[in-house]
Amino acid sequence: MNTSGTGEPVGGAVVVTGASRGIGAAVALELARRGRRVACLSRSGEPPDGADDPGRFSVHVCDVTDEVGLRRTMAAVAEWAGGIAGLVNNAGIHTQTPSERISRDEVVGVLEVNTVGPVLACREVHPHLVAGGGGLIVNIGSFWDRLGVAGNLAYCASKAALGAVTRCLAVEWAPDGISVVDVAPGYIATDMNRDYLASDSGERRVARVPSGRPGEPGEVARFVAGLFDDPVAYLTGTTIYLDGGLGISL
Repeated sequence: MNTSGTGEPVGGAVVVTGASRGIGAAVALELARRGRRVACLSRSGEPPDGADDPGRFSVHVCDVTDEVGLRRTMAAVAEWAGGIAGLVNNAGIHTQTPSERISRDEVVGVLEVNTVGPVLACREVHPHLVAGGGGLIVNIGSFWDRLGVAGNLAYCASKAALGAVTRCLAVEWAPDGISVVDVAPGYIATDMNRDYLASDSGERRVARVPSGRPGEPGEVARFVAGLFDDPVAYLTGTTIYLDGGLGISL
């Protein structure tokens, strides 16, 4: 764990976007449990349940599509923690509309949050990572990035684009000591989708998972936190699928 002998957190903070609930909240809590200072960003400004230690958590109202807000928030986090060691781009939205009826605004809106937002967050954290001698960026993608899913054109496109963003930044920023990885979960049971996963349609999809169950946010959180615990600089530019083997199952 990244703690000093007294149990105090050491090193720069890890910024987690979309940290108020779901996977983002689980990642933030797991990072803190392992001794990291964590900056929790969300549009609501609500902290994850249990993020009540001001020495480990810094909570910020920040929309990832707001360039000025991101810049100010990154500066505030760096001042609070004495630097920034990493970024987890988790904030995202999902819509579902038949493609023959999808609007321009819906496509642009999903891409703006799910793809453009992470690009802006990466850009704004870059100088802070460079100042600290490098760091790690984890983009939270989706195993739908390589699938054709009816009614999910905008979401699938946004996550496929995030994989491309990961590869490009990994190549560009490797000389700066910055690794960039795309972690792509499969069906993960969160407060937002537990009812759907328990429905007939959801159960049919989950039944295709070799393990026969959806994943839990804590499983994604432990994996992501592990990447920060013992970073491997040579691991960069790739997409890692946490989908219970669904993507490779016949």
